[in-house]
Amino acid sequence: MIIKTRLVKILSFGFASGMCLYPFVLIGKEIEITERLVNHERIHLKQQLETLILPFYLWYFIEFLIRILQYRNFEKAYRNISFEREAYYYESHIEYLNHRKNYAWTRFMGQADPG
Repeated sequence: MIIKTRLVKILSFGFASGMCLYPFVLIGKEIEITERLVNHERIHLKQQLETLILPFYLWYFIEFLIRILQYRNFEKAYRNISFEREAYYYESHIEYLNHRKNYAWTRFMGQADPG
């Protein structure tokens, strides 16, 4: 279920356009809902399911802390979280979830964002 809310801005410190709080996809009140954005968030829903939801958030936070120490840059740390790397990489591939393998995000764990 997609919900437009100002909560996204509050929870992401004004950074994110959307976020998943399983089973909901939250989109910022002022953000246009696009197929690409929804696909990105649906990839996160799948990641949350396969990590049994609560461990997803713990892993996400720990990996973010590691990346912030590694890059000393909020946006670069965020973009290098393995969950985000998969979601950004495949967000334009609308059919991706139809053939995605379980735990596909783990392939992105050891990679660094070239940007």
